[in-house]
Amino acid sequence: MTRDRGYSAVEDYAAIGDGRTVALIADDGTIDWLPLPNLDSPPPFAALLDAEHGGSFQLRPVEDFTSKREFVSGTNVLATIHRTASGTVRVTDSLNTGVAGRLPWVELARRIDGIDGAVEMTWCVAPGTMLGSASPWAYDTQHGTVLRADGLTMGVRTLEADDVTVENQSICGTFTTAAGSRHLVGLVGTEHEPLHLPDPRNVDDGVDRTVRNWRAWSEEFDYDGPWSEHVARSALALKLLLHSPSGAIAAAATTSLPENLDGGKNWDYRYAWVRDTAYTIRAMIRFGLREEVHAAVAWLLKVIRCNDPLVNVFYTLGGELPGGTEQPDVPGWRGIGPVVNGNAAADQLQLGIFGDLFSIVRLYVDAGNVLDADTGRLLATIADQTCDSWQRRDAGIWELEEEQHYTSSTLGCWQALDCAVHLADSGQIPGVADRWRAEKDRIRAYVEDECWSDERQTYTSYPGSTGLDASVLLAAEMNFDRGERMSSTIDALGEELGSGPLLYRYSGAQKEEATFVACAFWRVSALSCVGRDSEATALMDQLVEMSNDVGLYSEMIDASDGSFLGNFPQGLSHLALVNAALTIGRSHDATAER
Repeated sequence: MTRDRGYSAVEDYAAIGDGRTVALIADDGTIDWLPLPNLDSPPPFAALLDAEHGGSFQLRPVEDFTSKREFVSGTNVLATIHRTASGTVRVTDSLNTGVAGRLPWVELARRIDGIDGAVEMTWCVAPGTMLGSASPWAYDTQHGTVLRADGLTMGVRTLEADDVTVENQSICGTFTTAAGSRHLVGLVGTEHEPLHLPDPRNVDDGVDRTVRNWRAWSEEFDYDGPWSEHVARSALALKLLLHSPSGAIAAAATTSLPENLDGGKNWDYRYAWVRDTAYTIRAMIRFGLREEVHAAVAWLLKVIRCNDPLVNVFYTLGGELPGGTEQPDVPGWRGIGPVVNGNAAADQLQLGIFGDLFSIVRLYVDAGNVLDADTGRLLATIADQTCDSWQRRDAGIWELEEEQHYTSSTLGCWQALDCAVHLADSGQIPGVADRWRAEKDRIRAYVEDECWSDERQTYTSYPGSTGLDASVLLAAEMNFDRGERMSSTIDALGEELGSGPLLYRYSGAQKEEATFVACAFWRVSALSCVGRDSEATALMDQLVEMSNDVGLYSEMIDASDGSFLGNFPQGLSHLALVNAALTIGRSHDATAER
């Protein structure tokens, strides 16, 4: 529980959420990240990126303590045991949900149960500058003091914790636990609307209701294959990133956590990427989750239709086209800037998303659903565009500045047309599929002839390149290649880009960033697809032990010490884990049937 210049390590955080926003809780009990009211809103608690002025919600024993934490089984509610020389307490942290689902206000509950002895606890709710855009203040009302920052109004609710001190910009207090005691410190908040101040006992009751709500969802989750604990935790992490008001799926819960300790590669991931949405829906369909699948599919198709038939890389959680970027004047995590609101990849061309979109729809239809007429016509138009666009240079899956004919992008176009032919043959989209079928065959010939290196016995990043790209591993999962070429490519990638069980994204990335978690799990899936299941299983066993103490992953892992880099928790990392487990499980099932 050490901090460096006031900053916790990324791997020291746990995440809780309510379907609208996510809070990150450090292992010392401090909430350093909580955007309000939505995940993509400016965060009044952002010490994660600005230790001095970002704002935090502290709750901890006064004397020295040790801690052990875990999620309450089947939930995204966190339970932490603090032990001191004088006693032991349990803190249960919950972003509460309501009787009918999401509450119309944000309600954070921090329940403190005395286990034994006596423990003096201190707490402080101190909002910050919302990444340099506002100055919070305490405002006295007839019902007590509230905290305001820009358009936010926040109230502190306490149960048996009434020794409270109000400062100009914070509300703090202390209390002492005993065996069997219960205290609560809660926070409620709204934006540009009145604030409901619930009875603290109702906030406390909300913790138990939220546990029940999460467990009811987990009971609908259908998976009993290998690594079930890790798969279930990853599914719950993905559920945290599903924005319930719209059905959009955020790529991660944070912005600007660096991919490189020297800075510069800091991005905002609080958007809905088409690629990540595709992978999430694939997992949810395989888990038998109906409501989330329909909400995500309907949301994505609606925003594409409302914005531009040429699919964009990502959208806001509200379904709009993303705007530009800005860099607030705050230091960033451990002083590694810049901090960024927005993402410059919004204006890029990424052809691989055609494949992502069509794979979503194909899975949705094959699961027993029917497309509406407008969607069918939209998809037929996009299939025609894919035929015309696949030979264009683009930024590729890694959103690089240098545009090339990236192999993974070309493979995405092949996948799009393969799915389009399937959908047309099943009568789900209009038009004659002959052109799509012919162009699909042309793409296959192009990849096999131009993107393969006889000398290196591997698919390369793009034609004429000697560099490698781990994203070509996805060709195995999309059933483009599950033969000797793919097997040889897996070996070449491991030799050049591997670091133990981990994998860098592309040639040269070792000089720029840490290993990319999703790529390591993609290698697991590819190994299984080419029939190397024993290797896949051994690799998977290593990777599932590289999460943090509560089973969460960031975007990247430093291979030298296992520390986390990049935004957190990262949806793509958890998606790749889930898909790898499902792929190996499916392979085992097929073997058993034979």
